Amino acid sequence: MIQIYHNSRCGKSRECLTFLEDSGQEFKVIKYLDDVPTFDELKSIIEKLDIKPIELVRKKEKIWIENFKDKPLSDNEIVLAMISNPILIERPIVVNGDKAVIARPLEKITTII
Repeated sequence: MIQIYHNSRCGKSRECLTFLEDSGQEFKVIKYLDDVPTFDELKSIIEKLDIKPIELVRKKEKIWIENFKDKPLSDNEIVLAMISNPILIERPIVVNGDKAVIARPLEKITTII
């Protein structure tokens, strides 16, 4: 089943949710700020995205700038930072089986559904 890691306060995430609703496909909404992925879940998402953990970080967030920017962090430390501060996770993420995209721009969704 398709999953969307969603933040209702984010316009891009709301656009993505509307796109999925209009697609007629079944999907599950994961409000990742409330239902934070585990370390293994986030690592799996990163693998499906085929990116490095740092590429999933919202680097303009105050938490990142004040606590992590310019520090030599391992990939695992970056994942732990995102789990501890889920606002740092880029959104929206759409997962379909063994594939995933960060739906920015929105059209990227069409590559996996």
